[in-house]
Amino acid sequence: MTKLFTEYNLIQLKLRNRIVMAPMCMYSSNEAGLVKDWHFIHYASRAVGGVGLILLEATGVENRGRITDRDLGLWKDEQIDGLAKIVQECKKHGAKVGIQLAHAGRKSEVIAEPSIAPSPIAFSDKYRVPAEMTKEEIKKVILAFGEAARRADLAGFDVIEIHAAHGYLISEFLSPLTNKRTDEYGGSEENRSRFLKEILQSVTKVWPKEKPILVRVSAEDYGKGGNHDDSIARMVNMVKDYGIDIVHVSSGGVVNVGMNVYPGYQVKYAETIKKECGLPVIAGGLITSPLMAEEVLQNERADLVFLGRELLRDPYWPLRAANELGCDIKWPYQYERAK
Repeated sequence: MTKLFTEYNLIQLKLRNRIVMAPMCMYSSNEAGLVKDWHFIHYASRAVGGVGLILLEATGVENRGRITDRDLGLWKDEQIDGLAKIVQECKKHGAKVGIQLAHAGRKSEVIAEPSIAPSPIAFSDKYRVPAEMTKEEIKKVILAFGEAARRADLAGFDVIEIHAAHGYLISEFLSPLTNKRTDEYGGSEENRSRFLKEILQSVTKVWPKEKPILVRVSAEDYGKGGNHDDSIARMVNMVKDYGIDIVHVSSGGVVNVGMNVYPGYQVKYAETIKKECGLPVIAGGLITSPLMAEEVLQNERADLVFLGRELLRDPYWPLRAANELGCDIKWPYQYERAK
């Protein structure tokens, strides 16, 4: 059996394989942040296709926390039922399901609401200058993450992922390029990680202990004076005991700069986090080849592998990957004639 198709246990959660579908915005909701038919078809297809863990797209803990006004939300109870139906259908087909809880911060394009950030610095000249968050606003957002986690549990999700990457709000607090505060939320690495720590504290009050918590980080800012994998590792170590079970390692998005991307370009950052933090990690970055995914796992560079756009192109990538790796896995019985 190849490692890509071995089961993986995280606390009490058993994944059928090591393949993770990364969160990707579908821009298919409405102003109310509700699930639509597209979401149902999109996620269920990847469960049928054999993905081990499906992570739903960035889902706003506040309306102003959405990236756009076409993104999903989980800031009110009315949003639970639609998400629960996605979870139920995906589980029928053997996948485990998580949701990425997010706040876009200064990168929010929800025009009806002002954008907020740790400091009043726009992402680019195409974005608004955000309002600097007061202590009261910081507390409000921290509570919003906790409330969203409570709703995610009611919807039946197996895991939640705290989105601390890609230049969105938590990532903005972590990076010295976007956080110029002089209070206890800015300055030192300990202070810049405080917002994430307090969000984890809020979430763990309501999220069951037997269900894992993922945190997604940008382990490289690609900007002078920004965070690198070693500094992110130090900050993860400062907060990991507050509830982090696995780290989903990405990069970029913090400042508007170019990135040199190539197959597996983020795996080296995952290796650093795994080594320095002693936590399991999910690695990826333009991985399209089953052989490459297998190499990452066999060489213990990561514990799980995420795919993004490749799963948009091919919802049944896991079935094809198993064939290429010579691994005999169970197909949906409706498709067995094609095996």
